[in-house]
Amino acid sequence: MPVEFDQQKLELALKAGREDENLPFSLHIFDSLASTNQTLWNLLAQGEKPWSVVIARQQTAGRGQWGRQWISPTGGLYLSVAIAPKLEATASYQLTLASAWGIASQLRQCGVDVGIKWPNDLVLNGRKLGGILTETKINNGYIIQAVIGVGINWTNPVPETGINLERWQASRPTKPISCLEILTSVVLQGLQSGMECLYQEGISILLSRYLELLSNMGDKVYIDNLVGTVVGVTSVGKLRVSLETYDTTEIKTPELYIEPGTITLGYSKSSVSL
Repeated sequence: MPVEFDQQKLELALKAGREDENLPFSLHIFDSLASTNQTLWNLLAQGEKPWSVVIARQQTAGRGQWGRQWISPTGGLYLSVAIAPKLEATASYQLTLASAWGIASQLRQCGVDVGIKWPNDLVLNGRKLGGILTETKINNGYIIQAVIGVGINWTNPVPETGINLERWQASRPTKPISCLEILTSVVLQGLQSGMECLYQEGISILLSRYLELLSNMGDKVYIDNLVGTVVGVTSVGKLRVSLETYDTTEIKTPELYIEPGTITLGYSKSSVSL
Protein backbone atom coordinates (compact mmCIF):
# COMPACT_ATOMS: atom_id res chain seq x y z
CA MET A 1 0.00 0.00 0.00
CA PRO A 2 1.30 3.48 -0.80
CA VAL A 3 2.30 5.55 2.20
CA GLU A 4 -0.18 8.30 3.08
CA PHE A 5 0.94 11.91 2.98
CA ASP A 6 1.68 13.05 6.55
CA GLN A 7 0.51 16.65 6.99
CA GLN A 8 1.93 16.91 10.53
CA LYS A 9 5.38 15.88 9.31
CA LEU A 10 5.17 18.52 6.56
CA GLU A 11 4.16 21.23 9.02
CA LEU A 12 7.05 20.33 11.34
CA ALA A 13 9.48 20.48 8.40
CA LEU A 14 8.14 23.89 7.37
CA LYS A 15 8.47 25.24 10.91
CA ALA A 16 12.05 24.00 11.35
CA GLY A 17 14.45 26.93 11.57
CA ARG A 18 11.71 29.56 11.51
CA GLU A 19 11.49 32.12 14.29
CA ASP A 20 7.77 32.55 13.64
CA GLU A 21 5.91 29.25 13.97
CA ASN A 22 2.84 30.68 12.22
CA LEU A 23 3.19 29.22 8.75
CA PRO A 24 2.43 31.46 5.77
CA PHE A 25 0.93 28.44 3.99
CA SER A 26 -2.65 27.17 4.18
CA LEU A 27 -2.44 23.48 3.32
CA HIS A 28 -5.10 21.46 1.48
CA ILE A 29 -4.08 17.83 0.95
CA PHE A 30 -5.98 15.35 -1.24
CA ASP A 31 -5.53 11.71 -2.19
CA SER A 32 -6.46 12.22 -5.85
CA LEU A 33 -7.46 15.24 -7.95
CA ALA A 34 -7.96 15.97 -11.61
CA SER A 35 -5.61 18.98 -11.33
CA THR A 36 -4.09 20.74 -8.33
CA ASN A 37 -4.03 24.01 -10.28
CA GLN A 38 -7.75 23.81 -11.09
CA THR A 39 -8.67 22.84 -7.53
CA LEU A 40 -6.73 25.81 -6.21
CA TRP A 41 -8.44 28.18 -8.66
CA ASN A 42 -11.76 26.86 -7.35
CA LEU A 43 -10.68 27.48 -3.75
CA LEU A 44 -9.56 31.02 -4.62
CA ALA A 45 -13.00 31.67 -6.09
CA GLN A 46 -14.43 30.59 -2.72
CA GLY A 47 -12.26 33.07 -0.83
CA GLU A 48 -8.94 31.31 -0.19
CA LYS A 49 -5.99 33.66 0.26
CA PRO A 50 -2.47 33.90 -1.24
CA TRP A 51 -0.06 31.16 -0.16
CA SER A 52 -2.84 28.61 -0.08
CA VAL A 53 -1.41 25.26 -1.17
CA VAL A 54 -3.10 22.26 -2.79
CA ILE A 55 -1.24 18.94 -2.72
CA ALA A 56 -2.38 15.66 -4.33
CA ARG A 57 -0.89 12.18 -4.19
CA GLN A 58 -1.92 11.77 -7.81
CA GLN A 59 -3.54 13.78 -10.61
CA THR A 60 -5.86 12.29 -13.20
CA ALA A 61 -5.81 15.27 -15.59
CA GLY A 62 -2.58 17.09 -14.79
CA ARG A 63 -1.50 19.87 -17.16
CA GLY A 64 1.93 20.87 -18.38
CA GLN A 65 3.00 23.93 -20.34
CA TRP A 66 1.15 24.79 -23.58
CA GLY A 67 -1.71 22.39 -22.85
CA ARG A 68 0.41 19.25 -22.71
CA GLN A 69 -0.67 16.39 -20.48
CA TRP A 70 1.32 15.91 -17.27
CA ILE A 71 1.32 12.23 -16.30
CA SER A 72 0.90 12.23 -12.51
CA PRO A 73 0.89 8.73 -10.96
CA THR A 74 1.15 8.06 -7.24
CA GLY A 75 4.68 8.52 -5.94
CA GLY A 76 5.36 11.99 -7.32
CA LEU A 77 4.92 15.41 -5.74
CA TYR A 78 2.09 17.45 -7.24
CA LEU A 79 1.29 20.80 -5.69
CA SER A 80 -0.01 24.24 -6.52
CA VAL A 81 0.54 27.51 -4.67
CA ALA A 82 -1.50 30.71 -4.92
CA ILE A 83 0.23 34.08 -4.94
CA ALA A 84 -0.86 37.67 -5.46
CA PRO A 85 1.95 39.25 -7.46
CA LYS A 86 2.25 42.96 -8.13
CA LEU A 87 3.41 42.60 -11.72
CA GLU A 88 2.38 43.90 -15.11
CA ALA A 89 0.84 41.24 -17.31
CA THR A 90 3.75 41.49 -19.75
CA ALA A 91 6.10 40.36 -16.96
CA SER A 92 4.14 37.23 -16.07
CA TYR A 93 6.98 34.90 -17.06
CA GLN A 94 9.06 36.33 -14.24
CA LEU A 95 6.94 34.20 -11.91
CA THR A 96 8.17 31.07 -13.68
CA LEU A 97 11.79 32.25 -13.58
CA ALA A 98 11.46 32.99 -9.85
CA SER A 99 9.82 29.63 -9.15
CA ALA A 100 12.39 27.60 -11.09
CA TRP A 101 15.34 29.39 -9.52
CA GLY A 102 13.90 29.25 -6.00
CA ILE A 103 13.14 25.52 -6.09
CA ALA A 104 16.42 24.60 -7.78
CA SER A 105 18.41 26.73 -5.37
CA GLN A 106 16.70 25.22 -2.32
CA LEU A 107 17.28 21.68 -3.59
CA ARG A 108 20.94 22.48 -4.23
CA GLN A 109 21.29 23.69 -0.64
CA CYS A 110 20.12 20.20 0.37
CA GLY A 111 22.79 18.55 -1.77
CA VAL A 112 20.69 17.78 -4.85
CA ASP A 113 22.59 19.09 -7.88
CA VAL A 114 19.57 20.46 -9.76
CA GLY A 115 19.78 22.73 -12.79
CA ILE A 116 17.20 24.54 -14.90
CA LYS A 117 16.31 23.75 -18.52
CA TRP A 118 14.70 26.74 -20.21
CA PRO A 119 12.12 27.74 -19.59
CA ASN A 120 10.52 25.78 -16.77
CA ASP A 121 12.07 22.33 -16.25
CA LEU A 122 14.17 21.16 -13.32
CA VAL A 123 16.94 18.80 -14.44
CA LEU A 124 19.21 16.34 -12.69
CA ASN A 125 22.01 14.45 -14.45
CA GLY A 126 20.69 15.83 -17.74
CA ARG A 127 17.21 14.35 -17.21
CA LYS A 128 13.89 15.90 -16.25
CA LEU A 129 13.22 15.90 -12.51
CA GLY A 130 10.21 18.20 -12.56
CA GLY A 131 8.34 21.03 -14.19
CA ILE A 132 6.45 24.21 -13.42
CA LEU A 133 3.14 25.53 -14.78
CA THR A 134 2.24 29.17 -14.10
CA GLU A 135 -1.32 30.39 -14.64
CA THR A 136 -2.50 33.97 -14.09
CA LYS A 137 -5.58 36.17 -13.97
CA ILE A 138 -5.21 39.65 -15.43
CA ASN A 139 -7.12 42.86 -14.74
CA ASN A 140 -6.33 46.27 -16.28
CA GLY A 141 -2.94 45.08 -17.50
CA TYR A 142 -1.81 43.69 -14.12
CA ILE A 143 -1.67 40.19 -12.67
CA ILE A 144 -4.16 40.04 -9.81
CA GLN A 145 -3.85 36.32 -9.03
CA ALA A 146 -1.46 33.56 -9.98
CA VAL A 147 -1.23 29.84 -9.37
CA ILE A 148 2.14 28.10 -9.59
CA GLY A 149 1.88 24.37 -10.25
CA VAL A 150 4.88 22.13 -9.54
CA GLY A 151 5.46 18.46 -10.32
CA ILE A 152 8.55 16.67 -9.01
CA ASN A 153 9.45 13.01 -9.64
CA TRP A 154 9.93 11.29 -6.27
CA THR A 155 9.34 7.51 -6.51
CA ASN A 156 6.98 7.51 -9.50
CA PRO A 157 7.92 5.82 -12.78
CA VAL A 158 9.47 8.17 -15.35
CA PRO A 159 10.20 8.03 -19.11
CA GLU A 160 13.72 7.59 -20.48
CA THR A 161 14.30 11.36 -20.48
CA GLY A 162 13.21 11.62 -16.82
CA ILE A 163 14.69 10.82 -13.43
CA ASN A 164 13.15 10.42 -10.01
CA LEU A 165 14.79 11.67 -6.87
CA GLU A 166 14.70 8.40 -4.94
CA ARG A 167 16.56 6.53 -7.68
CA TRP A 168 19.17 9.30 -7.87
CA GLN A 169 19.61 9.26 -4.11
CA ALA A 170 20.08 5.48 -4.09
CA SER A 171 23.44 5.94 -5.79
CA ARG A 172 24.59 8.65 -3.38
CA PRO A 173 26.53 8.14 -0.12
CA THR A 174 23.92 10.19 1.74
CA LYS A 175 20.19 10.75 1.26
CA PRO A 176 19.60 14.53 1.41
CA ILE A 177 15.80 14.30 1.02
CA SER A 178 14.48 11.65 3.39
CA CYS A 179 10.77 11.61 2.51
CA LEU A 180 8.07 13.15 0.34
CA GLU A 181 7.06 15.57 3.10
CA ILE A 182 10.62 16.95 3.32
CA LEU A 183 10.68 17.36 -0.46
CA THR A 184 7.38 19.24 -0.26
CA SER A 185 8.80 21.54 2.41
CA VAL A 186 11.89 22.23 0.30
CA VAL A 187 9.75 23.07 -2.75
CA LEU A 188 7.44 25.40 -0.80
CA GLN A 189 10.37 27.20 0.80
CA GLY A 190 11.98 27.46 -2.63
CA LEU A 191 8.86 29.05 -4.09
CA GLN A 192 8.76 31.51 -1.21
CA SER A 193 12.45 32.44 -1.57
CA GLY A 194 12.09 32.83 -5.34
CA MET A 195 9.21 35.28 -4.94
CA GLU A 196 11.06 37.18 -2.20
CA CYS A 197 14.06 37.56 -4.52
CA LEU A 198 11.85 38.85 -7.34
CA TYR A 199 9.90 41.30 -5.16
CA GLN A 200 12.70 42.52 -2.89
CA GLU A 201 15.83 42.37 -5.06
CA GLY A 202 14.32 42.78 -8.50
CA ILE A 203 14.37 40.97 -11.81
CA SER A 204 18.03 41.79 -12.61
CA ILE A 205 19.32 39.97 -9.53
CA LEU A 206 16.87 37.11 -9.97
CA LEU A 207 17.78 36.69 -13.63
CA SER A 208 21.52 36.58 -12.87
CA ARG A 209 20.87 33.79 -10.34
CA TYR A 210 18.59 31.93 -12.76
CA LEU A 211 21.27 32.04 -15.47
CA GLU A 212 23.86 30.58 -13.07
CA LEU A 213 21.73 27.42 -12.91
CA LEU A 214 20.64 27.36 -16.57
CA SER A 215 21.82 24.09 -18.13
CA ASN A 216 21.31 25.36 -21.70
CA MET A 217 24.01 28.03 -21.68
CA GLY A 218 26.27 27.44 -24.69
CA ASP A 219 23.93 24.89 -26.30
CA LYS A 220 23.75 24.88 -30.08
CA VAL A 221 20.29 25.41 -31.54
CA TYR A 222 19.01 25.22 -35.10
CA ILE A 223 16.57 27.86 -36.30
CA ASP A 224 15.45 28.11 -39.94
CA ASN A 225 18.54 26.18 -41.08
CA LEU A 226 20.90 28.46 -39.18
CA VAL A 227 23.03 27.58 -36.20
CA GLY A 228 22.87 29.61 -33.02
CA THR A 229 24.19 29.48 -29.48
CA VAL A 230 22.18 30.00 -26.30
CA VAL A 231 23.67 33.02 -24.51
CA GLY A 232 20.98 33.83 -21.95
CA VAL A 233 17.36 34.65 -21.16
CA THR A 234 15.65 38.05 -21.17
CA SER A 235 13.81 39.54 -18.20
CA VAL A 236 10.48 38.44 -19.67
CA GLY A 237 11.60 34.85 -20.25
CA LYS A 238 12.64 34.88 -23.92
CA LEU A 239 15.62 32.75 -24.90
CA ARG A 240 18.61 34.75 -26.15
CA VAL A 241 20.29 33.06 -29.10
CA SER A 242 23.36 34.41 -30.86
CA LEU A 243 23.02 33.52 -34.54
CA GLU A 244 26.00 33.30 -36.87
CA THR A 245 25.30 34.86 -40.25
CA TYR A 246 27.86 35.51 -42.90
CA ASP A 247 28.37 38.22 -45.49
CA THR A 248 31.23 38.88 -47.89
CA THR A 249 33.26 41.03 -45.49
CA GLU A 250 32.78 39.89 -41.93
CA ILE A 251 31.03 37.56 -39.52
CA LYS A 252 28.09 39.12 -37.72
CA THR A 253 26.37 37.61 -34.68
CA PRO A 254 22.90 39.10 -34.32
CA GLU A 255 20.84 38.00 -31.35
CA LEU A 256 17.38 36.46 -31.54
CA TYR A 257 14.82 36.53 -28.74
CA ILE A 258 12.68 33.41 -28.79
CA GLU A 259 9.30 33.15 -27.08
CA PRO A 260 8.74 30.17 -24.75
CA GLY A 261 6.86 27.44 -26.57
CA THR A 262 8.15 28.27 -30.05
CA ILE A 263 11.29 26.13 -29.90
CA THR A 264 11.95 22.83 -28.17
CA LEU A 265 15.16 22.39 -26.21
CA GLY A 266 15.49 18.65 -25.93
CA TYR A 267 17.45 16.66 -23.38
CA SER A 268 20.54 16.80 -25.59
CA LYS A 269 22.96 19.40 -26.88
CA SER A 270 20.88 20.36 -29.91
CA SER A 271 17.42 21.71 -30.56
CA VAL A 272 15.03 21.98 -33.45
CA SER A 273 12.68 24.88 -34.06
CA LEU A 274 8.96 24.12 -34.16
